[in-house]
Amino acid sequence: MSEPRKFIPFVSPDTNMTEFTVRGLLIGLIMAVVLGAANAYLGLKAGMTIAATYPAAVIGMAILKAMKGSILEENFARTVGSIGESVAAGAIFTLPAFFVAGLWNPFFTPGHYITSTLILIAGGVLGIMFVALLRRVMVEDAELPFPESVAASEIHKAGQKTGGSSKFLFGAMIFGALVKLLGEMKFFSVYWEKFVTFSKQTITGTKYVGEGGMLMGSPGISPAYMGVGYIIGPKLASLNFSGGIIAWGLLTPMILYFLGPSLDIHAMAVSLMGKDPSLTLDAATNKAWVTTSYSIWRYIVRPIAIGGMLVSAVFTLYRMRKSLTAGIARSVNDVKKAAAGHEVNIPRNEKDISFGWIVLGIASVALLTFFITFFIFHTSAIVALVAATVMIILAFFFAAVSGYLVGIMGSSNNPISGLTLTALVVTALILVGLGVTGNEGVASVLGVAAIVCVSAAVAGEMLQDLKAGHILGGTPWRMQIGDILGVVLAGSVMFGVLVFLNDGDIAKGIREGYDGGFGSKNLSAPQASLMAILSKGIVSGAMAWPLIIAGILMGIGFIMMQVKSPMLVCVGMYLPLETTFAIFLGGIIKGIVEYFIEKKKFTEAQKVNSENVGVLLASGLIAGEALMGLIIAIFAVGDVFLYDVFSFFKDPPVTISLVVLGLIGWVLVRFPLKNAGDPNAPVPPASGM
Repeated sequence: MSEPRKFIPFVSPDTNMTEFTVRGLLIGLIMAVVLGAANAYLGLKAGMTIAATYPAAVIGMAILKAMKGSILEENFARTVGSIGESVAAGAIFTLPAFFVAGLWNPFFTPGHYITSTLILIAGGVLGIMFVALLRRVMVEDAELPFPESVAASEIHKAGQKTGGSSKFLFGAMIFGALVKLLGEMKFFSVYWEKFVTFSKQTITGTKYVGEGGMLMGSPGISPAYMGVGYIIGPKLASLNFSGGIIAWGLLTPMILYFLGPSLDIHAMAVSLMGKDPSLTLDAATNKAWVTTSYSIWRYIVRPIAIGGMLVSAVFTLYRMRKSLTAGIARSVNDVKKAAAGHEVNIPRNEKDISFGWIVLGIASVALLTFFITFFIFHTSAIVALVAATVMIILAFFFAAVSGYLVGIMGSSNNPISGLTLTALVVTALILVGLGVTGNEGVASVLGVAAIVCVSAAVAGEMLQDLKAGHILGGTPWRMQIGDILGVVLAGSVMFGVLVFLNDGDIAKGIREGYDGGFGSKNLSAPQASLMAILSKGIVSGAMAWPLIIAGILMGIGFIMMQVKSPMLVCVGMYLPLETTFAIFLGGIIKGIVEYFIEKKKFTEAQKVNSENVGVLLASGLIAGEALMGLIIAIFAVGDVFLYDVFSFFKDPPVTISLVVLGLIGWVLVRFPLKNAGDPNAPVPPASGM
């Protein structure tokens, strides 16, 4: 058995190359604000954001290439530019909860702006500090594939070439963007679902009697999700999809079976027909069952998944204990050597922010949390002190877990909202145990959860960028300093973006006769709404604990069964079915490629060539969809939707969706196998090693 090849970065540590520049920083800061604002809109509408790494990589590369910039300068600009998305994620998942819970009404006041800005900056800086501690351990972990980091690094490397393998990346980018655009214009259905009943339905009077059923759905027609599945491979993709099967094939149908006879589905169908006269009774009935299924998943199954994620998070951190301890001890040892006057010979591409600055940054955020909780939310000094302590512990805990998940699935699929909900539950229990009540208690819980949320989101994105920098040969401390500046700017403007969206929807609601603002039909803010419900429920003593406990026991069962990644299974339960299904399909396609590679008896050189081409194609699909998603988001901010301007079909045929799905699969299988190269050629370096 041959020994693994030693990792060699794209740019040697001994190379003196332009990296941290004023123009690179300005480009990154502008992208951080723009990408953050676009993602804030999408997150409030749909509850999910688009990974900013790829748009930032392509935009930064295009601008700096025209200015004769270096690949490390491009890497630096991408790092700063992508951080705005994670700040936006933290903002939209938490800050609207203050409005939904009735604590901030009106949403905008100068005091609310100051509080929000302090929360966002504190959380962002804390996430970067913890990542600086964890970076060495996690980017060198061979079990973490970091699919989106590999994709981002391939974009930069391909940009250095005028031909050759770069054609696969940019061709796939165009293809992925086109698929996203055609889906938005209703050329095909991006997702198909239908409720299948277990028994024949009958109507008795106004009562629709049934024994429930199962919501059947297709994988989402998403080049990005399929690209992620291809990169992480069939085993991890299958683990993730198993959670989706548990959620949609076991728990939701089982609950519907017992609830079915008591549900007035007929009345729900009639109500839907009243809102949309074009619906037939059968179509309205199916829609009612679908809506009920999603409600059960959102309010029953997801809390169970959160309980499982809580146990899995503890277990993940426990399994990493030796590596984490060794990494922190190595940082402390470097500080001691430097303080004693000994020269610490650390290569340029391994230097993080110094340990002393890390400790100072963490302590500053703890003091700021105490200030917010005591002086702004008006709790007692003891509660404020405990809140600051709990915040630091949870932030470190979830920064590590967030980094681990990003290492497996990428930041696009990092369940930040699930981690935040777990942090909120733990914080609420501790503060309620100290006697907090009323609006002050709810505000304190939301404040701590918000800082933890931003910290986890920034930590995941930062670690993803640091892994890409690790592959390219970037300097970690420069990337970390750039991200601190990006967090400060994005945190300072993000509340203004939320105010703009909230007030605009309130005004629109007045004109059209509905209650506008966060939580409305246009700005549903699902995560923030759920956090408001949970925090008020726990503080007031009205919380459905059996669901969380059931999830905890389920997670313990996974651990006892020696499931390789219990967290990944629980994440699969938490994510929508079309997402996990698409990732699973991408993993299966990768498995098919591996099968044919073995069947054709490829040499080691051919295997690596096929792997590299496949990674380039998957990376291009991810980047292409993300870029087109950003363009669509920019139009949407101006209230312009492409399907209103031009639509191919009112009801797109499913057959076209199957053709598109098959075409994506064909591209990911055909080109890696066809371009395996000369069997006698020397073994090239593998992508993302």
